[in-house]
Amino acid sequence: MGWTIFSVMVVLLLMGFPMMIPLLVGAAVGFYTMFNGFGQMETMVQQMMAGIRPASLIAVPMFIFAADIMTRGQSAGRLINLVMAFVGHLRGGLAVATASACTMFGAVSGSTQATVVAIGSPLRPRMLKAGYKDSFVLALIVNASDIAFLIPPSIGMIIYGVVSNTSIAELFIAGIGPGLLILFLFSVYAWIYAIRNNVPTEDKLNWSERLIALRDALWPLGFPAIIIGGIYGGIFSPTEAAAVCVLYAILLEMVVFREMSVADLYETAKSTGLITAVVFILVGAGAAFSWVISFAQIPQAILSGIGIDEMGQIGVLVVISVAFFVGCMFVDPIVVILVLVPIFSPVVDAVGLDPVLVGTIIVLQVAIGSATPPFGCDIFTAIAVFKRPYMEVIRGTPPFIAILLCVSAALIMFPQIALFLRDLAFSK
Repeated sequence: MGWTIFSVMVVLLLMGFPMMIPLLVGAAVGFYTMFNGFGQMETMVQQMMAGIRPASLIAVPMFIFAADIMTRGQSAGRLINLVMAFVGHLRGGLAVATASACTMFGAVSGSTQATVVAIGSPLRPRMLKAGYKDSFVLALIVNASDIAFLIPPSIGMIIYGVVSNTSIAELFIAGIGPGLLILFLFSVYAWIYAIRNNVPTEDKLNWSERLIALRDALWPLGFPAIIIGGIYGGIFSPTEAAAVCVLYAILLEMVVFREMSVADLYETAKSTGLITAVVFILVGAGAAFSWVISFAQIPQAILSGIGIDEMGQIGVLVVISVAFFVGCMFVDPIVVILVLVPIFSPVVDAVGLDPVLVGTIIVLQVAIGSATPPFGCDIFTAIAVFKRPYMEVIRGTPPFIAILLCVSAALIMFPQIALFLRDLAFSK
């Protein structure tokens, strides 16, 4: 049955159907095969509904909505100006500012694709004018935007937390360390690149201009304060933090900055509704598909075939890393999380791994795969936003992918990179 489901899904993908169709058809084929007809299809519907029932998933459309509002407003621009004011004059400072701005915007949006649009659109022309090659610029934007998958409020962390029944608050704080490490290493590479290619520096701003940039960015900087301070201060849950972020974004862009009208808010809500519908269909279809393959014991057959039961913790983490990295090179990250997490959960429990560490590594691999050829989803976002050919977008990615893989290896060997802040925040 496993090969039948796999073959049907591959054929549908090659025919150009969106990922939700192969998932739904694959689940339906599984139900039909197992129960000799469509007499038990109500079970499939029940599994789909169960997949989207967790209350934590309410945070996903909320954070998407807040990110869309900020992208249309002034928040992204003010964050960019703040970073440029302090590091723009350094060697490679514009590239460092771009990576830092992606990290900061990721800390208020949780979305890689929103970060590509919000930060890449204004900074790419500026970097090209400064003398950076377009292949480097595109690769930097695509890969630095993936830090948003680690820095809270990460949508990937929310999906993993729901699927694996892991604390989303703990996952959020565990992603901060790896995210900042990636930003540091990207900044070092940008500095080396600027020296080797003799990229000129920007003019240095005086402290008066820097204070003005800081003052202008104080309102947008309230987002991470709300999310991190509110959650770990015990004021509200991650789901409630998402709702507060939406309210804060509306007040900021409509009342304080006066950048958006009611009509703009309505259009933004429609866009968020469309994205949310796609996400929740994927979540429901992924839940049904995961139930099918689990019921058919396909994961157990695959994992026993590679001998994962005989591996230690490091071996299991390596297998998980490879599986998620390769999966996201071809398939949407949410789908990969929904399908693969239930497969590996029994093994993770059996070897005694910390689910928060596993979640951080999985989300990091998802982020890397999303920016890796041939079909990483952020690559196609960049193609659509910047209207550049595929080969030009991926030409500069290998150094960044190498850095990200090194961080993955470091996280496996030194788990405290992720768990230090978690243990500090949740120590009893």
